[in-house]
Amino acid sequence: MTAPVSNTDSSTATGSKSEQAYVQLKQRILGGEMSAGYRLVLSSIANDLGFSVVPVREAIRRLEAEGLVHFERNVGATVAGIDPDLYLHTMQTLSIIEGAATALAAPAVTGEELAKARALNEQMREVLLDFDPVRFTKLNTEFHALLYARCPNPHILDLVHRGWFRLSSMRTSTFRYVPGRAHESVAEHDALLDLIESGAPAPDVEHAARAHRTNTLNAFLAQNGQPPSPI
Repeated sequence: MTAPVSNTDSSTATGSKSEQAYVQLKQRILGGEMSAGYRLVLSSIANDLGFSVVPVREAIRRLEAEGLVHFERNVGATVAGIDPDLYLHTMQTLSIIEGAATALAAPAVTGEELAKARALNEQMREVLLDFDPVRFTKLNTEFHALLYARCPNPHILDLVHRGWFRLSSMRTSTFRYVPGRAHESVAEHDALLDLIESGAPAPDVEHAARAHRTNTLNAFLAQNGQPPSPI
């Protein structure tokens, strides 16, 4: 089964045909319209876009290089699934380095930034009423970026960015698999913001931020019948 690709998206109206195909396909993979296992049939996609198969093939090769597409013998190109080991290791690493970055950044977070973070968390709370995991994940990413952005250690910050990029490349939203975790996540956000606003000691902020990330990982592991992370 293949997902239809529209050629009416204004965001892809410029650039080479290969670039347009790449952008449209990536949007649909990241947005969940093309889920893991979707077959990317060259002729079908090319026909939908009004292109030849050459630029579509180039686009799919780019997506394969980014880990979003997988080539399987006798099957062809399909949307890649989540590598459970890569997800586990990425989330374990993030729990440590993002916890440290958030704690180091906390004293420098402004009142305006805290207010914006609370507003984002309220938007996440509203999304819970008619749950959209893609929207929730986008807001969640913005929320955490606000809290660790002022980390004064550029090396730790670089590692955090790498971790988030790796998650994005896996195009996974844990909340798609364990939507119940989203409710707990919003409550934990409130507690983390309260700690930062009150000027809590750095170890307390780091522990809360680290536990928050580990709790999300453990919800995913439990859903897949795996034991909780030891760290």
